[in-house]
Amino acid sequence: MRIDAHQHFWKFDPVRDSWINDDMSVIRRDFLPEDLEPLLHASRMDGCVAVQADQSEAETRFLLELAEQHRFIKGVVGWIDLQSSGIEERLDHYSSFPLLKGFRHILQGEAQRDLMLSPAFTSGIAALQARGYTYDILIYPDQLRYAGTLAAQFPGQAFVVDHLAKPKIKSGETRGWKVDIEALAAMPNVCCKLSGFVTEADWKDWKEEDFEPYFDIVLNAFGPDRVLFGTDWPVCLLAAGYERVLHVVERFVDRLSETERAAIMGGNATRFYKLEDYGSATNR
Repeated sequence: MRIDAHQHFWKFDPVRDSWINDDMSVIRRDFLPEDLEPLLHASRMDGCVAVQADQSEAETRFLLELAEQHRFIKGVVGWIDLQSSGIEERLDHYSSFPLLKGFRHILQGEAQRDLMLSPAFTSGIAALQARGYTYDILIYPDQLRYAGTLAAQFPGQAFVVDHLAKPKIKSGETRGWKVDIEALAAMPNVCCKLSGFVTEADWKDWKEEDFEPYFDIVLNAFGPDRVLFGTDWPVCLLAAGYERVLHVVERFVDRLSETERAAIMGGNATRFYKLEDYGSATNR
């Protein structure tokens, strides 16, 4: 399958979605499955993975309801309070929702940069690992070393780094990020998404060549079996339309074998999120 492994839906709320500032007016509206479906069809994508954008269980329920109504949404990455003493009870509740594949916390916005290593947070990760859920790591480069410690602490947990850990593509900087992303890639339980890259570049004046050094580093570090494609739609609209984001990645992977291209453009996402388990409440 060809899978967009990272996109979002929301009904715009000016209070909840205050992160969408005046410079982001193009995404200051509702984005729902009926907006995405024609883009997937035109791009020959078989489906997508919907990822949380708000830190609430209401968001998780919202995405699950959409997934249940639209079969092209193959999986959901929701939110749960990983630091809650009641997390196991909440995960038991979600065990009856087969489309819920994993969880994410917006670590990039936390004042405590190493929050992921706190005892309460790692207790939550242990609960995910015990139940076979995935975990999406959303961080900035300064947090990569903490992510490496976390991945080493939980070798049985499936992790994926969102948006290449947001390197400074606009300035062309790679040095510190490269060292830390390569160290994280040494952990066999960690994958990486080629996603969110256009919004780390110059929104108005980026070129396809701007991304190649970062893509090369990720591909060499993780290998074609641990790299996933995602558009980060509709956030990508700040810098590029759906088709253009897809074109950038397809142009890059065109140099690879047919098997490697198929893996990056959907096979790896299908395996990582266990999308082949669609419709089964018992397999994760």
